[in-house]
Formats: sequence, structure tokens, C-alpha cells
Amino acid sequence: MPEGHTLHRLAATINERFGGRRVRSSSPQGRFVDGAARVDGRVLRQADAWGKHLLVEVDGLAESVHVHLGLWGSMAVLSGGAQPVVGQVRWRVAHDEATADLRGPATCELLAPPGVEALVSRLGPDPLRPDADPTRAWRRLQSSRSPLATLLMDQSVIAGVGNVYRAEVLFRRGIAPTTRARDIDEETWLALWSDLVALMREGVRTGRIDTVRPEHEPDAMGREPRQDDHGGEVYVYRRDGSPCLVCDTPVRRAELAGRNVFWCPVCQQDG
Repeated sequence: MPEGHTLHRLAATINERFGGRRVRSSSPQGRFVDGAARVDGRVLRQADAWGKHLLVEVDGLAESVHVHLGLWGSMAVLSGGAQPVVGQVRWRVAHDEATADLRGPATCELLAPPGVEALVSRLGPDPLRPDADPTRAWRRLQSSRSPLATLLMDQSVIAGVGNVYRAEVLFRRGIAPTTRARDIDEETWLALWSDLVALMREGVRTGRIDTVRPEHEPDAMGREPRQDDHGGEVYVYRRDGSPCLVCDTPVRRAELAGRNVFWCPVCQQDG
């Protein structure tokens, strides 16, 4: 599933390419026909990201288009005029110079203001939003007996963090996935939050997840770059059985709350 940086990057692209422009809106697949028709011919005001959710506002329409990509969704933005429809396009928004095609989302709907408010209120602070308050998440952590790794993936605690950022920030802070959230002191939490902010901002900038420090990059270590669908250089995510880049101990994988966790048993210790 795309992580939060993907949605913020997408929102920025939509604003750059479509913001302030009158757009054509359609649903070639036929599953968003009524919603697309209500957007058609209006000026796209702005797109905004909240965690893994995208909200698109248009002039003269109270509702926003709410998109959640889910496991398989993607939105491609192409330059140029009329583009042929390729695959199952749920929503197409276009003008004479650009086209954006949404495919395979978990959600694509018009959401009235009360629905938008309810959605946002269910989400925890988003590390990529300037209005995010990490103390909100801290209070939730302190009231839970669950492992920190579990709560990092809970969108009501922190919005936008997925399995890659979860695994990597825990490694970078030297915290084992099984460490109870309530056992983390506030200083440790704020350092972890700051790391998330920096890593995810870099993800927005580059469009990939890179988490290794300069001394552990391929050129610095004389190793081959990582080969993986997700791209980017990481310490532990999907590196189970491979030597830790810091201590050479084999990286481990286990299941926690139905999701795989990856960690180094030497570099990461229970709090």
C-alpha cells in the first residue's frame, strides 16, 4: 500500500498541473460516473493529503473528491492533450495540457463537509503536515499496552506511516518492534517523530523511500544497490536473512498483528 509521502507528492503534482484550471472530469470505467459528472467543467481549486487519503476540492461544489489508493491504486499524471484510455480508469481529470488517470483505488467518492470532518478527525497527526501535533500521538502511546510497532501502523494514532517507514524508523532509533509503546519515554518518542518527518519529507522530494545514512549507502560500503519493487536503500525492510548494514547480524522477520516486521536483534533492543 502506498505510504503517506506518495499521497503528499501526488497532491503537490495535482496542484501544480491542475490547480486553478477548469478541468474535464469523467469515469471511463463507469464506477464514478455521477461524481465525475459533478466535477466536470469546474475549476480544480486544490488537492490536499491527510495521511494516506487524498481530498480534491473544486469551485462551486461543496463535496470533495475523496481518494484512498488502498493496496493496488495509482494515479498517473501525463503531459499533453487528449490521451487514450488505458486499463480500468476510475476517474480521469484533464485539460488541454495534462491528464490524470486514477486506477484501482480502494475509494473514490464525493464526500460532503461533515464526511470530510469525520474522516480527518479519525486520523492521527500526519508527520508531513505543518499542523501536526506529535503530543496527540504520544498520549495514545502512553495509554496502550500494545507494541510500538503495532501503533505506528494504526492510522488513528499516526497518519501516513506504512510498513516500510515503520521498520526503518524503529531500526534507526534502535528500538525492537515488540517494545511496548507505553515504555517509550517522551524524549525518545519526539526523536522518533522528528526522524519520521525528515524521512517522509525526503520521500516526497524524491518519490522513493531512502532511509540509510550516508556511511551505509552502496558507494560508501562498496556494495550493490538494493533491488526491490519499492526502490530506495533501507536497513531492514524485506532484508530478512541478509546481514545488517551496521553489525552484520542477519536481519529477522516475524509476524505482528497480521503484518510482517523486520528488525536487527543486535541493533534494536526492547525499551
